[in-house]
Amino acid sequence: MSIARPAARINGQACFFFLRNMTTPIEQQIVIAVSSRALFNLEDEHRIFEEEGVAAYRSWQVQHADEPLEPGTAFPFIQKLLRINSLFGDKHPFRVVVLSRNTPETGQRFFNSCRAYNLPITAGAFTSGQSTFPYLQAFDASLFLSANKENVFNAVAKGQPAGLVIPSSTSLTEDEQDEELRIAFDFDGVVIDDEAEKAFQKDGMKGFTQHEHQKRDIPHQPGPMHRLFIKLGQFQSLDAERGKGDPYYKPVLRVSIVTARGALNEERLITSLKSFGMSAAELFLMDGLPKKRVLDVLKPHIYFDDQLKHLESTSATVPSVLVPFGINNFMP
Repeated sequence: MSIARPAARINGQACFFFLRNMTTPIEQQIVIAVSSRALFNLEDEHRIFEEEGVAAYRSWQVQHADEPLEPGTAFPFIQKLLRINSLFGDKHPFRVVVLSRNTPETGQRFFNSCRAYNLPITAGAFTSGQSTFPYLQAFDASLFLSANKENVFNAVAKGQPAGLVIPSSTSLTEDEQDEELRIAFDFDGVVIDDEAEKAFQKDGMKGFTQHEHQKRDIPHQPGPMHRLFIKLGQFQSLDAERGKGDPYYKPVLRVSIVTARGALNEERLITSLKSFGMSAAELFLMDGLPKKRVLDVLKPHIYFDDQLKHLESTSATVPSVLVPFGINNFMP
């Protein structure tokens, strides 16, 4: 059962929280928080908000409440994630919650769109313009996807696992026969911290290679997507149990690392992966080659990178997310 609960007013605005009772405790799930503008294409509506104000935006959304929104950057990832739940009976390994700065009134179009696409998203918060990232811990989220730059930068600065979705004109179609969920990560500044990147920028490739070789037996410190990475590893164990005894079983989750590193400095990367207890399905050492070459073949449902210059090319064909962490990023 879903319950709408109004919270105390914040700066005169009522915040509503939508909760649903599920058999699986939230602590045992991988919780993904997503904003309405990350899941659906609301760029035209956002322009109305910026150019004509809140009243015009509210009026537009209410008038078009029954018109489903077009899919946004995060849509393929979220859709595939929720479909996987149906393969695991009542265990529900994944949960998606919405964290939106919309009002409950304008948020009605969001839920109508979810129903139109058969997306069982029934929990979340509509904060009437207030920041949403403070509620990530309340929902035990391992990832927050948003199209609001300030919200994402602030969340990452406070140690929260957030990513900024990059708008894309690519066709977001889904092959319903394809049960596999493909997630691709950059490594430095995403899964791990930016220690090695700092060494590279300070001393160049030679200094970076020497730095990593000297510390090849010392795992890297966690980066902003480390918790999500670990949680996906735990799901891999559940998935393996499902396919136990079937030599032809194909795992439903495929995790890949696509890194600019080359073979000369992969030892510490492997050491770190072992310490995380996570075995990526695939490792691509690009050694400076464009990542888009591999990603266009891999076709992940989502790709995380900490450098916008990489995503400017990948976002044309692959749903891409900026993780604004470390030396390569700053608060605008």
